[in-house]
This record gives sequence, structure tokens and C-alpha cells, in this order.
Amino acid sequence: MDFHELIINRRSIRKYTDEPISPEDVKLILESALLAPTSKSARAWQLVAVEDKATLEVLGGCKPAGAVSVARCPLAIVVAVDSTKSEAWMEDASVAASYMQLQAASLGLGSCWVQVYGRFTADGTPADQFVQETLGIPETCSVLCIVTFGHADEIRKPQDTEKLKWENVHIGRW
Repeated sequence: MDFHELIINRRSIRKYTDEPISPEDVKLILESALLAPTSKSARAWQLVAVEDKATLEVLGGCKPAGAVSVARCPLAIVVAVDSTKSEAWMEDASVAASYMQLQAASLGLGSCWVQVYGRFTADGTPADQFVQETLGIPETCSVLCIVTFGHADEIRKPQDTEKLKWENVHIGRW
């Protein structure tokens, strides 16, 4: 599948089978993040790969809605960046997370971005603080998201290119 087909067919998957992800595929997913470009080559991202079911259950409580897939996936990767080493930490983390999702899709795996930064747990604790404390992530590392991975247990239709918002594209000037 070429890259264009890959981005048309990649969809957020929130339901996974119990089948584990092979160690080789996990390595490729992590490697794709490490290959992502960063501002000033800071490479300040930090990745925490979590496969332990009990820990995934706890992380699923990072916000009251939209994190159910964390508790039910075979692999979640927390994407954080040492914000003292990169002023563009959010952008760097976003690119790394996106690269991992594209790598997973190319391997036939599903994934879903679960936003953490700027969100809150049910009791009002900042979600990034909750994730930091759960996993022992230093305070200098801002957590952007958790990306879930697994073998899809749902079928999603490809993107409909007829519905692209070409009116949002401007050439030369607005």
C-alpha cells in the first residue's frame, strides 16, 4: 500500500482483540517515533511503552471520557517531552505520535490518539499529572497523549476523499 492509500485507510481504532503485538512490531512503532523530526534536533521526547494490563486499567482513568481504549488495548505508548529541552515540545510530541500511528497502520495494526495534555480526571486532577504520577514520569516531562495500539476488533470505512474540505486550502494568499 502506498502512502496515500495508507492515510486514506488509517482510522482511529478504539476496540482491539486480545492478540498481543509482536516484539518486532513494537520495536518498529517505537523506532518510528525516534526517527521523527524535532525542533533544533532536540530529540527531547520520552516514550513509555505499557503492556501491563493493571497499569493500562489505571491509565484508562486519566479522563472521564475518551480513554476507554487505554484500559482495553494490548499496548499503549505515552508520549512526553522534556519541556526544558524543547520550546516546541508539543509539536515534537505530535509528530512522534503521528509517525507511530502511521507505522502501526502500515503493519496492519489499529491505533488511537488519546489526548492527555489540557484534560482532567473525573476528580479534577490534570490528566498529565495523573499519568506522570502513575508512571513515575519527571515533572519536567510534559505528557501530550497516550497512543493505543492493537489488532483491530472493529471495521472503519476509509476516509471519503469526496468530502475533503478543499475550500480550506489557499494558494498564494488567503
